[in-house]
Amino acid sequence: MRLRLAGAAGHDGGAPGIGTEAPPPWPPRLLAGVTTPHGGAARLDRVAHLTVHGTAPVLSAAELAALAEDIALRGRGGAGFPFARKLAAVQDALRRSDGHAAVVVNGTEGEPGCLKDTALLLYAPHLVLDGALLAAHALGARAVAIGVTRADVADSVGLAVAERGPLSVRLRVSRLPERFVSGAGPALIDGLDGGHGLPPGRTVRASERGLGGLPTLLSNTETFAQLAVAARRGALGHRTTGVPDEPGTLLLTVAGTRVLEAPTGVPLVRVLAHCGTGPGQGVLIGGYHGTFLSPATARTVTLDRAALAAHGAVLGAGALLPLPEGTCPAGECAAVARWLAGESAGQCGPCVLGLPALADALAAVVRGGGARALAAVRARTRAVERRGACGHPDGTARFVASALAAFPEEFAAHAHGGGCGRPVLGALPLPGRAAVPPATVSPAAPAAPAGQLVVDWTRCRGHGLCADLVPGVVRLGPDGYPRQAAMALPARMRRRARLAVRRCPALALRVLSGAE
Repeated sequence: MRLRLAGAAGHDGGAPGIGTEAPPPWPPRLLAGVTTPHGGAARLDRVAHLTVHGTAPVLSAAELAALAEDIALRGRGGAGFPFARKLAAVQDALRRSDGHAAVVVNGTEGEPGCLKDTALLLYAPHLVLDGALLAAHALGARAVAIGVTRADVADSVGLAVAERGPLSVRLRVSRLPERFVSGAGPALIDGLDGGHGLPPGRTVRASERGLGGLPTLLSNTETFAQLAVAARRGALGHRTTGVPDEPGTLLLTVAGTRVLEAPTGVPLVRVLAHCGTGPGQGVLIGGYHGTFLSPATARTVTLDRAALAAHGAVLGAGALLPLPEGTCPAGECAAVARWLAGESAGQCGPCVLGLPALADALAAVVRGGGARALAAVRARTRAVERRGACGHPDGTARFVASALAAFPEEFAAHAHGGGCGRPVLGALPLPGRAAVPPATVSPAAPAAPAGQLVVDWTRCRGHGLCADLVPGVVRLGPDGYPRQAAMALPARMRRRARLAVRRCPALALRVLSGAE
């Protein structure tokens, strides 16, 4: 996935690009110095970093805790846990164990719609290292581990470590497999310690037993960067922007591609407008375990904890995903539910069986499964809640329930065979699936007479499974796609055709018959 920092122009090649929007109207803190006068983006090496930010202070544990408390710093990885409480928990564990501590930076970012940590680690890695080392010195930790998934991010952080030279604290960068559930704290610790990078299925507090069995301060990339900036500015300087009970700035990812920094309390609609978009049919906030906001709510809500909580939402990892008018909400959500089912840790029944069954039920609604299919979605959602070995089933159920509540008419129309007639553009990004620009979307297949198997070209991805399931009816061309959009369906092949409809990974098939 390509990343664009709102406010600068991109560069060619495989490195992440940067957008072409005008600079944000808010002075940057974390991204200060990243954008160049000519509209490009520059990675801040050690010298450039010190020129922009100055030398980092050294704080005691008490001073660091007081600073985190005074600026109400919370984790920016999703859970929003108060940083001062994390710090206190590690100190308590240290007093009981009389040993050493460790610090872990979570830069794995398995959320497909979030790239803010990637932006920091690619362009301002020293700011993140400053925050991690600040915490390490305060706790007397001897090791800092940075977990990442992207090769270019690992290279950038590795270069930053080398630019630091010899240190009393050992800095280690580890590249881990990219999976949605691997971004959870216990899963990250497991991966850094040589495991499979999966949730352990039981409550394990990193502050008690984390990296190498040591009491560990674990937090998100942006959290450490915020700490580094606040340590330089002081609590009063940090409070000069944002809302009083949550001062400072936020890093946000808009539409899965654009990253920008804004003060807390900024209107959501201003952020969207700056990135050249609007609320559309609604905005998914907080990522794929998050909540949909209606267009009316999106036009009035501000991006702070209290305002979002009034609508049952949290900012999470800072992902803002508007659904444009031209896409099918039901199809978008069904594709995400299917992907989430595949991202299971495979360690409990609700994940292994429940999430695929939920995705199947949602797909059946999109295909026109009727009231029974809608009821099955609700039943499957209830069946996985509060029963998983980790939070993934609950988060997936919350996403599906929020989608049904946000788009009831859309799902009802699909369930009863009408549909919405719109393609699935990929506005909710998934790995390996790029958004299709509306201007290049192929028109939907024309209505076909009864007794035919129909392909929706806007969804078909050339998996070829249909040709195996309905031989003699579906014939693939040299490019691996069906040769025709509508194929005559003999009665003897009707059962196999319906099987193909159910199993099509892209939900691109439909049977038209006299009974329909």
